[in-house]
Amino acid sequence: MSSDTDHPQRYALVNELHARPSPRLKAPATCAFVAFKEPRDAANRDRSRDVAHLTELTERHGGQRPDPQDSHYQGKLGRHDLKWESHTEFVTCMAMTPGLPIRPFDPSAGAIFSQEWQDDAPGKRIVAMLVQIDILPEDPQDALNRIGDWFARDGLTAVWVLDEMAVIAGDFRIDSNGWMRFAIFVRPDLGEGRIGRILHRLVELETYRAISMLGLDRARILSRRLNELEPRLSAIVEGMSDENRSAENVLQELLTVSAELESQAVQHSFRFGATTAYEAIVMDRINALRETRLYGRQMLTEFMRRRYKPAMRTVKSAEERLRSMIERANRAGELLRTRVDVERSAQNQLLLERMDRRADLQLRLQHTVEGLSVVAISYYAVGLLSYALYPLAARIGVDKAYLVAALTPIAVLTVWWGMWRIKRRLHQTHDRNDL
Repeated sequence: MSSDTDHPQRYALVNELHARPSPRLKAPATCAFVAFKEPRDAANRDRSRDVAHLTELTERHGGQRPDPQDSHYQGKLGRHDLKWESHTEFVTCMAMTPGLPIRPFDPSAGAIFSQEWQDDAPGKRIVAMLVQIDILPEDPQDALNRIGDWFARDGLTAVWVLDEMAVIAGDFRIDSNGWMRFAIFVRPDLGEGRIGRILHRLVELETYRAISMLGLDRARILSRRLNELEPRLSAIVEGMSDENRSAENVLQELLTVSAELESQAVQHSFRFGATTAYEAIVMDRINALRETRLYGRQMLTEFMRRRYKPAMRTVKSAEERLRSMIERANRAGELLRTRVDVERSAQNQLLLERMDRRADLQLRLQHTVEGLSVVAISYYAVGLLSYALYPLAARIGVDKAYLVAALTPIAVLTVWWGMWRIKRRLHQTHDRNDL
């Protein structure tokens, strides 16, 4: 088949489905897992630094160098099977080792991720987990007796998963060495692929739980800022009906508050959107485990409902409050703009009335000037005609006074008629141009 038949991204899209397979491992085994995230603008980070950090780890342990263009890596580093993934905001690194440490959750199990290497990471560590995978005793109560010494009782969750094929236990606390501990007990006949999927879902659950809760701090910061802005917005809205205050000044105050609200929305929209998406992943991973109660112990769903969900509701509440205030500011702005438009229309109406009065006054002045012009022109016309007709009047014996008296009405009528013709012609020309 010709390559022209396929869409340019067909193979890339299919390969993406298989880019991050779940690991395969046999119990007993130990997993050390870390995730790093840059504190600011992690989505736009320089990803080449993440690859360089991974390359440093693989070279130190004699592993194969990663491809700089890949967003995932799997390889053998000594006794460890390493799995590295680059995500939108963070990178994860999981090292799996056969067998269990001498002491439960001994920090040496995570020695592959040395403190020096973690300190050199482009981002900051946000997740660090040690997971022990062991064979489930014939009596599950024996497993509960063992984990009683590993975890704090007030936060302990212990559940059956995958139709009672395995037990997951943990307390979601960080120990003195900086690791969060989880234990998985699997039935002897559970396959390597299913064990790997349980481990993968567990580390994803904790990773996305940690990343999603970054929105809680943002929500608290936003709430404090909204507590400052809400009284200002309320005062502006309540003062909109005060006729003594200029609408334009009130509108300017409202625009200042609206700009601050929009700025807060821009600053927090990505974080809140990511929190919502990560929360959905957390709950999806819990549902995928198909948990059931183990001897009356606290389930993951119950733990999340009591400890995790309130944080997510706080984030949603802050986001909704911000959206509500923006809508209130927009509605108030529309009302104020309407008031300003009405006031400006009234001002324009007054201005037009003044212009009409001035035009009327100018027209009256023009008529007055036209009358004076007729008199003036007639005066000079009579004078010129008198000088021209004096010799003739003397020859025929007409007195000079009678001559001027006879010429005056004729000159006035002639001048008036001439100006009237000129004015009429100007009006006709103006009317034709308007058409």
